[in-house]
Amino acid sequence: MRDTKESRLLLVLLVAIAFALITVDIRGGRNSPVDGARHAAAAVFGPVEDGLSGVVDPVGDAVSAVRDSGTRHDRLAALEKENAALKAKLGSDDRNRSRLKQLDKLMKIAGEGQYAIKGAQVIAIGSAQGFSWTITIDAGADDGIKRDMTVLNGDGLVGRVTTVGPGTSTVLLANDPDFTVGTRMEGDDELGFASGQGDRPLRVELLNGKAEVKKGDRLVTFGSQADKPFVPGVPVGVVSRVDPSGGGLTRTLYVTPYVGFTKLDIVGVVVQGPKKDPRDTVLPAKPKPVPTPTVTVTVTPSAGAPVPDGDANSDTDTDTASDEQQ
Repeated sequence: MRDTKESRLLLVLLVAIAFALITVDIRGGRNSPVDGARHAAAAVFGPVEDGLSGVVDPVGDAVSAVRDSGTRHDRLAALEKENAALKAKLGSDDRNRSRLKQLDKLMKIAGEGQYAIKGAQVIAIGSAQGFSWTITIDAGADDGIKRDMTVLNGDGLVGRVTTVGPGTSTVLLANDPDFTVGTRMEGDDELGFASGQGDRPLRVELLNGKAEVKKGDRLVTFGSQADKPFVPGVPVGVVSRVDPSGGGLTRTLYVTPYVGFTKLDIVGVVVQGPKKDPRDTVLPAKPKPVPTPTVTVTVTPSAGAPVPDGDANSDTDTDTASDEQQ
């Protein structure tokens, strides 16, 4: 449109009409005369606006997601880090609880046997000396450890010290084939010698070939002169099998050790033996026998059950005797 006097006059007229319509619409409120025109315009342009909104909104959501992605990633990373820390703490707590339990048992057995011990932790298995069943502990000469000292844990006899360094020591385990310890039976004091057999039960040769031994009997260490290499009274194990007596000079037993040699962690080295032999006092309490329930079955005959033959004959005899009397 060219800029002429007529076009300017038309523009002024349209603006005046627009203002007039706005004024009428405002004053009319809900009864505005232009309300119908507004609804008609909404019906025409509403679908177009909805379509444009459907196109624009996903783009807006995507932009918002991209804008917030950094924050979400940081939060996820923080949660993953926190989760890992909690898992590590939980694992550490479980291990600490296990060690505290082992230490409690070790202190109990040391107190009952009156053994002065030096606590240590197993840091390695095996050794360069060629022993097949050995462990290395984190205590050595600097801690007062010497060769041929008894090593135990909260369950019983672990072994003896064979090699000592400044800060570590090697322990020969009781299940090693080169290991031998003097033993004493609980109660009857029968003496013998126990030898290791690797992952099999200990083999014990009793000095008395006629000794009466049964499965479940228990053994402790007999002790050595000057308490080296073994102090007395340390629990060794439980008899699992007894060879038949063949009239020989000795009798062979097989003993399941109290100690699990494949899961050692906290141990104690006896640096001073007891003033008095503890004998059987260090052995754990025997488990109480579980009573075997007995079941009593009582048979109650039903109302329609047949009468036994004996009872039937008795009734017949009674009837016969009655007839004879008549």
